Amino acid sequence: MIRGWIFSIILIVFCSIPWPTRAWGDIYRYQDENGVWHFTNIKNDPRYKLYIRTPKQTPGQYIKRYEHIISQASRRFGVDPGLIKAVIKAESDFDHKAVSHRGAQGLMQLMPETAQRMAVTNPFDPQENIFGGTRYLSLLLKRFGNDKKKALAAYNAGPERVEKNNGIPPIPETRAFVERVLKYYRQYLEPLK
Repeated sequence: MIRGWIFSIILIVFCSIPWPTRAWGDIYRYQDENGVWHFTNIKNDPRYKLYIRTPKQTPGQYIKRYEHIISQASRRFGVDPGLIKAVIKAESDFDHKAVSHRGAQGLMQLMPETAQRMAVTNPFDPQENIFGGTRYLSLLLKRFGNDKKKALAAYNAGPERVEKNNGIPPIPETRAFVERVLKYYRQYLEPLK
């Protein structure tokens, strides 16, 4: 038991040191029937409980972190980088591990079928997700004559619904999504003015 406490203190001190780059996530632990503490950064057993939460980065830090990938995807698929950032912000708030209640995954919240069609094998890999999401967004922009509102509505609700309604479908979630993305898009354009 004392050994477990000593390890815990060492872990806390180690985690509180301001290292130049941190590459670990949350830490989980549980104590087994013999009193031995087990630690992991992957909660693969229900006995593990959160022990140390890694502080979330701000969206600005995430944008900086993913700027190079966003720029590459923008050039490759011809989509404004500000629009890509706005979709990421609205979809996942720059959390590459995000999963929606409907099963959408990663930064640009790709549904498994969409990820597969866009050749994304690991939706939690930021580069794969951003490239796949940007490719999909570029196809929607082309399909809807570069109409951002229709393309964003299609990104959220599916292109068939947008075509059936000849515009943004009357789905509150979709309408809110389009407005939210456009609001963020305007914010990302402001520094350029």
